[in-house]
Amino acid sequence: MIYLNTIYLYLNLLRGLLIMEQIKVTNMAKFYCLMLLCEEPKHGYELIKISSEKLEKKVSPGQIYPFLAKLEKVGYIKVKEEGDREKKTYALTPEGKKFCQSMLHKFGDLVELAIEPNLSKCAHCGCEVYKGGYSEKIGGKKVMFCCVHCAATFNGGHSY
Repeated sequence: MIYLNTIYLYLNLLRGLLIMEQIKVTNMAKFYCLMLLCEEPKHGYELIKISSEKLEKKVSPGQIYPFLAKLEKVGYIKVKEEGDREKKTYALTPEGKKFCQSMLHKFGDLVELAIEPNLSKCAHCGCEVYKGGYSEKIGGKKVMFCCVHCAATFNGGHSY
């Protein structure tokens, strides 16, 4: 029985990898569309309008609707038609939410790679500072702090 469960898990993993291969999030409009659906179900026009506003560029229906169709085909979203005009509302399924989380992790890793070289550590509390911070010359060396309060309570490498 354990052997069959292992095979089942392996096949599900392969299926998931194949589906992720089919769904390519190749631009910010698609990525943002996914993030909006993570918040709550939305109409297609809403996705296009909000994406255009936030990305400060025109997002076309040709970028969004084929992407939504692919997401529906693989079971990441469900479509509900409502109203007289049968307006479609798109909502993530539980599998779609997992896909969103995996995309967020990938995007987060890219952002981390871009930011990490620019981080400095506060000599007092150890927090990481991206920009700004406060520095003082101590013993002829430039020492970084996150704020003046940490600098004021710093004592030769020993914090109080």
